[in-house]
Amino acid sequence: MNDNSSTDQSIKYKVNESITAMQFIELLSKTTLGARRPLDQLDTVEAMLTNANLLITAWQGANLVGVARSVTDFAFCCYLSDLAVDESLQSSGIGKTLVRMTKEALPDNCSLILLSAPQAVEYYPKIGFTKHNSAWILTNIEELK
Repeated sequence: MNDNSSTDQSIKYKVNESITAMQFIELLSKTTLGARRPLDQLDTVEAMLTNANLLITAWQGANLVGVARSVTDFAFCCYLSDLAVDESLQSSGIGKTLVRMTKEALPDNCSLILLSAPQAVEYYPKIGFTKHNSAWILTNIEELK
């Protein structure tokens, strides 16, 4: 476990420490990511956590203040589905540490992939991500031709 300091109290990071759906919902509601997640669908949020296979969390005391939730094969690629930091603590290095710890949990040649929230488009190049212009999303089977 790595420790980093924040302005108020020490931030502690944990790898694959289980969190509840309610903890996750509470954190996401304190971020812009919450508007794009099904926070009113407890079963879906529980499945999101259950089926993720890499979870890095940041804690300030007993409070969950950051999450990096990923799905990975631990060989070729890792999809960082949710990177969320309580807005009151953003710009303190928590997000970058969550990304670093996610990458450190993977083999060197395993790519870390994400889709940016609109508000974070400028953030990812600043911490070393390279823009990729050929990502595609299919959410509705009816759109498959």
